Amino acid sequence: MESAQIAGERANEIMMLLLKGHVIMLSYPLCGVVVAPWQLRLTTKIQSLGVGKEEGAASEPKAKQGFDPKAGVSIYKPKSYEVLVTDAANSLSYALQDGKLRLEIDFPPLPSNISSYKGSSDDFIDANIQLALAVVRKLQEKRETRACIVFPDKPEKRRASELFKAALDSIDGITIGSLDDVPGGPMTSFFRSVRNTLDFDFEDENEGRWQSSEPPSLYIFINCSTRELAYIEKYVEKFAMSTPTLLFNLELDTLRADLGLLGFPTKDLHYRFLSQFTPVFYIRIREYSKTVAIAPYIVNYSGAVFRQYPGPWQVMLKQADGSYACIAESATRFSLGEAKEELLRVLGLQEEEGSSLEFLRRGYKVFSLS
Repeated sequence: MESAQIAGERANEIMMLLLKGHVIMLSYPLCGVVVAPWQLRLTTKIQSLGVGKEEGAASEPKAKQGFDPKAGVSIYKPKSYEVLVTDAANSLSYALQDGKLRLEIDFPPLPSNISSYKGSSDDFIDANIQLALAVVRKLQEKRETRACIVFPDKPEKRRASELFKAALDSIDGITIGSLDDVPGGPMTSFFRSVRNTLDFDFEDENEGRWQSSEPPSLYIFINCSTRELAYIEKYVEKFAMSTPTLLFNLELDTLRADLGLLGFPTKDLHYRFLSQFTPVFYIRIREYSKTVAIAPYIVNYSGAVFRQYPGPWQVMLKQADGSYACIAESATRFSLGEAKEELLRVLGLQEEEGSSLEFLRRGYKVFSLS
């Protein structure tokens, strides 16, 4: 009780200093970092103790840093998408070594200033294909992999084979497929025939170009929507019951929110199938704002829920230099509400527990993954 009271008094003191424009140093022992908060704009500078650099663990070869994959990272600042892809491939390799069969990778396929609401859908589709192929290349450097890229339907498969023909040719043992490979019922067959009739490009000059005499050792599903999650389940049951399966950048948390709505799969799909998937590389970025009673009245801050298998789940605070610094970690996944509370706590912006202001801000239901 005494330590909690001291921490509360310290947080209030920090908040007053920040709003007055002072620069302070806050020591946060959990992740071994030192926080140097902002002047009014809430930008911070965090340095990793014992590392001596402000770049992420991926900026240098991990062996040189004595990297322990189970320990997580204190600072994460990938310099390029190549670093992100390398980290994703490393995490995927660790999970496959541990015998995991149902896997998920989810990170922003385009720069964060291009949201999924503003950007073109083709940009996201093409970016995901390129990133998935890059992950396969990196994974093949670590272990023998025969990957099969599974597209939502035959038109998407044909489009990708035309646009990324050279990239596909450069990867050994790769094959491509579509969810249309799974036989459907009468209604499904009818709609597929209508779609194929309206798709006037009947010829696929690359049909059968990427085939292998050996079965795939990894199936990767990309660019699928909520409606297609049920077809993924059927595809896995038919072709990949004992083969590792990867859901790549499907934004599964968002897709789950549509389950149970009219025209979409039932919520039982999550408990029956989707709950089997383990996130092995996960970055979910969120931006928030907090109103305060004195100037500057509105405080903007940003953070992310992060995981790099086999490391723990982490809450990361975005810094002025674009890096993300760990402020909390757990063996179990943080919901978005829990992550937000951790950000508010370390920034000294959290309301008093049990107060009316806390209830008005949080509401009755606070748990959300999407």
